[in-house]
Amino acid sequence: MRKHLKSQRAALAGDDKRDADRRIGAQVLAWWRRTRPPLLAVYWPLGGEPDLHDLYRALSLDGAALALPVVLQRHAPLAFAAWTPGEAMGTDLTGIAVPASLRFVDRPPALLVPCLGFDANGYRLGYGGGFYDRTLAGDIRPATLGVAYDCQTAQFEVDVHDLPLDLIVTEATDVE
Repeated sequence: MRKHLKSQRAALAGDDKRDADRRIGAQVLAWWRRTRPPLLAVYWPLGGEPDLHDLYRALSLDGAALALPVVLQRHAPLAFAAWTPGEAMGTDLTGIAVPASLRFVDRPPALLVPCLGFDANGYRLGYGGGFYDRTLAGDIRPATLGVAYDCQTAQFEVDVHDLPLDLIVTEATDVE
């Protein structure tokens, strides 16, 4: 299923992908302006995930405090580092871009969560590493906004450790 969802996502290219990314970004920006979390964890796009760098710049200009996830060790929750678009970048232990100067922060109260797949009940299918599942487990759960393309909707088995996201935004949704 993951291979199929990756190919569905890869089929979006060029102007279609850029247009979908802009529509997703507009939805996230509307959500942020309505909710104004004091710190928002965003993500660095991998493998065709929605590229929201324009949104991140707009959020930063609008006064949003942003953080990026950092993998410090496998089979552990994510850590988070404060981030400003345009600052120097390095990589974490998995090779994902993180701020070169890691200024760690507590887990943000709101997270954008990239989805490889998602279902009608808000469950997310990721890459199988469990980083977001471990990060969301616990007593006080952050607000979660899943980000995916509409073509990534799927039906899949949910495990006991899986938690639904609060909302999933695609280019076809309207959160306003």
